Amino acid sequence: MAETKELVLLNCWASPYGMRCRIALAEKRVEYEHKDENLMEKSPLLLQSNPVHKKIPVLVHGGKPVCESLVIVQYVDEAWPDRAPLLPADAYGRAQARFWADFVDKKVCYCMLSLLRLPAKEAQGEAKKEFTEGLKLLEGELGEKKYFGGDTFGFVDVALVPLMAWFRTYESFGSFSAETEAPKLVAWGKRCMERESVAMSLPDPGKVYEFVCFMRKMFGLG
Repeated sequence: MAETKELVLLNCWASPYGMRCRIALAEKRVEYEHKDENLMEKSPLLLQSNPVHKKIPVLVHGGKPVCESLVIVQYVDEAWPDRAPLLPADAYGRAQARFWADFVDKKVCYCMLSLLRLPAKEAQGEAKKEFTEGLKLLEGELGEKKYFGGDTFGFVDVALVPLMAWFRTYESFGSFSAETEAPKLVAWGKRCMERESVAMSLPDPGKVYEFVCFMRKMFGLG
């Protein structure tokens, strides 16, 4: 593991956004302290480190906070450039990687959250349709490649692969099969899980499902 200045990740274990940061740090083999936040009672450090959004994840490096998961992943890539590059070397490749990572956030993750926030009977509608459409578009971009960047595990893979830990939950509340709707993505996810950085950063899907059920019950969604 690389030696570094004090490095702390403020996170919630079930957050796919926090998983991105953990994967990136693991790829770079950087040591850090992981602090799991209680999202119902956020710590003073989190509120001080991210006063704008007051959300996890936040990476605090030498006392300086970096917020937003994709920004953190890019920061990690630039701060430790000597090993396991996550973004392509050429400008066009970097632009394309950022485009698809942004697509994951604005299309796939947004629809995912909509699926989980709606009452179960409503989760069959527009959110499910948009979610599956987003998965199919990502399958088209992946094509026959091993990873989104080709033979190299990279930025888009880091952005998307945490959702694999949530697929059981999506399938339950959205009443669809990931294997049926997006078989290439499921196969890609299994390849990613063979990487130590991914396997050690993603929680058990069953625990994620229990966590979401608890949160839905807390907010009266049944």
